[in-house]
Amino acid sequence: MTSRTVDASPQPGARVTATVDGLKLDGQDWWPTGFNAYQLATNWSVNWGCGGMVDLDDYFETLPPKSLTRFNLFQALAINRFTGEMDFGPMDAVFAAAEANNQMILPVLSPQDGACEDETFKERSWYVDGWTEYDVTAERALMSFQDWMEVAVDRWKDSPALAAWELVGEPEPSLCTDTACNWWTRQCPTDTAQILRSFYEAAGAELRAIDPKTLITAGLLGGGQCGTGGDDYQYVSESPYVDVVQYHDYGADGVPLPGDQWNGLARRIDQAEAAGKPLLVAEIGEWAGSCESLEDRASHIADKIEGQKLAGTAGALLWAFVPDPRPLECTMDIGDGDPLYGVIEAEAEWG
Repeated sequence: MTSRTVDASPQPGARVTATVDGLKLDGQDWWPTGFNAYQLATNWSVNWGCGGMVDLDDYFETLPPKSLTRFNLFQALAINRFTGEMDFGPMDAVFAAAEANNQMILPVLSPQDGACEDETFKERSWYVDGWTEYDVTAERALMSFQDWMEVAVDRWKDSPALAAWELVGEPEPSLCTDTACNWWTRQCPTDTAQILRSFYEAAGAELRAIDPKTLITAGLLGGGQCGTGGDDYQYVSESPYVDVVQYHDYGADGVPLPGDQWNGLARRIDQAEAAGKPLLVAEIGEWAGSCESLEDRASHIADKIEGQKLAGTAGALLWAFVPDPRPLECTMDIGDGDPLYGVIEAEAEWG
């Protein structure tokens, strides 16, 4: 597979730019904080949805100024479940609300595990050429991922709220060996890093040909997954069509730099610097509710973010805002009024 011949580096003109030292917004240093709010494009009167419906203006109005929100911009959410045709209304509404409130958004175009899409785990073959093919049996797709990427990027590339594009959340080109595709039974062929980087080179070149200005971020989980374990993380990060890399942080409450010497966050920060890219901690999650107080969670995450910032990360997004939190259950829900709102306001930097 070969990529288009286009300039790999983003052209001037985007509100958000990146260097190895971090991100800038409107030419000013920007250390963004915010939430993952995956269900923003849910509208049950139009699409199948992904979680609860959100009052978009209320959500963006209550965020600290110049926050960053990562959300699902999946093809399935652009299909009207009653007519079976494309309906961009719910997604247009997300962009419009973010723009009206001067907030920034990071759309994810597809999930690795298929959640809120086709519920199918993306295996190695998808990254080879499956992303260019349309599955006519798919209930929640009208085109290939390649075509959806081109449609979405062309439609929203000029939005002043757009911070970056993310092709796939937590990519992992492994092989399933059972129906459930359990992580402990998957196989990882020796060429998976090459396959994943080739995907970024090909898909990234097509995206950049449509939108030459906006950053592309690789939604890497970063914990040693197939294709990005050990040295492979840096190899994939060095793709010229990756401008910002990621790490997702779970299971180490209050610890700023979790993980080991091979796949821990400290190693990923060093690898990102060697690749010349900023590293965004795009998911930080901790259980709370019936199992821990919201105040203790906020304190742990504040300590974590402060330590990560000192270590050289480029921002922090928390998992996950929901419009209908469950305070009597042990969840990672973040609802209106959660003390984590104060954390993201205190830790954000701009200017």
